[in-house]
Amino acid sequence: MKYLYILAIMLLAGCASTIKTQDVITTIVKASCGTCNFEMTSDACELAVNIEGKHYFVEGSSIDEHDDAHGSVGLCSMVRDAKVVGEIKYGVFVAEKFELIELN
Repeated sequence: MKYLYILAIMLLAGCASTIKTQDVITTIVKASCGTCNFEMTSDACELAVNIEGKHYFVEGSSIDEHDDAHGSVGLCSMVRDAKVVGEIKYGVFVAEKFELIELN
């Protein structure tokens, strides 16, 4: 019984070490309203980013945190560059940091 217990622990430890963790993404992305500019499906205007050609809705930051979304330079009116840090989890970009880059 003792050997069976030790074997079970070794198998569980081996399985745990093979689970892949998500890579943290630190980069500059295109950010905008997913509904208005990225042709994503949603009931309302929501913040989204384009990472490597794919669009993701954003958790951890909202479209309303970045000025007037429907203003002339708002995220519903145009696509902007943003510095981000976060992970893609279950098809959503989970932002630890989201900062719009100032327009020139």
